[in-house]
Amino acid sequence: MAVIQAGFVRATEDVDLLIEASSDNVARVRRALSSLPDRAALEVRDDDVHQYVVVRVADEIVVDLMKSACGIEYEEASREVEVVTIEGVPIPFARPELLWRMKQTVREKDKLDRLFLAHLLPRPP
Repeated sequence: MAVIQAGFVRATEDVDLLIEASSDNVARVRRALSSLPDRAALEVRDDDVHQYVVVRVADEIVVDLMKSACGIEYEEASREVEVVTIEGVPIPFARPELLWRMKQTVREKDKLDRLFLAHLLPRPP
């Protein structure tokens, strides 16, 4: 979603959330996501985000929960976001520079995202 917000309109299969992985915060995220119709988030345990690279919540929309993306954790990432208010709700999106760092994978869609970001950034890192 952050790449789309940056201007690269493409289909996406899910929403990736990089979260602070304390048990209290995971519980808050689980409660918030349990408002989705299938309530799939209720199956997430407090330690799942620590135990797995990605915790997929497959509900009406698919949400992937991560404590780290390409070695970047929430605390570091939270300093490199742009907050966009959509329908009265402030939503933090990764800035293009942060997205570049978080897209350093071998996945084909991340390669396409990097091509877009390379043209967007004055000098890609």
